[in-house]
Amino acid sequence: MWQRGLDWGATTLVGVFGVLWVGVVVFAVAERPVWTSLGQCVFGAFLIGWSLHKTFLLLRLRPRHKARHRRVRA
Repeated sequence: MWQRGLDWGATTLVGVFGVLWVGVVVFAVAERPVWTSLGQCVFGAFLIGWSLHKTFLLLRLRPRHKARHRRVRA
């Protein structure tokens, strides 16, 4: 239970940080080379993408536990 809550917390934190990172890169500093801005935006997009991927993994349904030994009869 705690593990799942912490997973959601970390995923949310990384996603928000990625959005803030891109916002700061785009609006904060105007005078710099374009390639540095693109690199920073790619990094922010990576963080947002990781967060969305992790969210998908947390939302999908997990299969129930299967018995280890199939040949054992009751």
